[in-house]
Amino acid sequence: MKNKLMAAVEEPGLKKEVPQFEIGDNVDVHQRILEGEKERVQIFSGLIISRKGEGMNEMFTVRRIVQGEGVERTFPLHSPKIAKVDVKRSGKVRRAKLYYLRDRIGKDATRLRERKKKTPIVASSAVPVNTPAATGGQTK
Repeated sequence: MKNKLMAAVEEPGLKKEVPQFEIGDNVDVHQRILEGEKERVQIFSGLIISRKGEGMNEMFTVRRIVQGEGVERTFPLHSPKIAKVDVKRSGKVRRAKLYYLRDRIGKDATRLRERKKKTPIVASSAVPVNTPAATGGQTK
């Protein structure tokens, strides 16, 4: 449980719209980069292998393979330098941390099963065809 005073101090720095992603998702992290007077957005794409902390201290780690070498970057979730996080593909995992992927090589390092998207169940108020309500009060 957080101290109420600390929560009040951190509240203005928190993002209003936190990106929705989970462990095992393939994401593109859009990061703002300042080069002198110019600002540009650099994209780091990879697999989310961990998420930790809470509030202003919440961080997530993204891993990708570059020229056969694993590269990991840890980003603060509420940083103003993070422009957005796009989820490209959702992975089905059963762990909170995917550190075991560090030992994998090649396609094994990025291959996870796709998580099926949950579709909301819509309660249909369909009336059977031969009832008086469906035929306007008339039956055959």
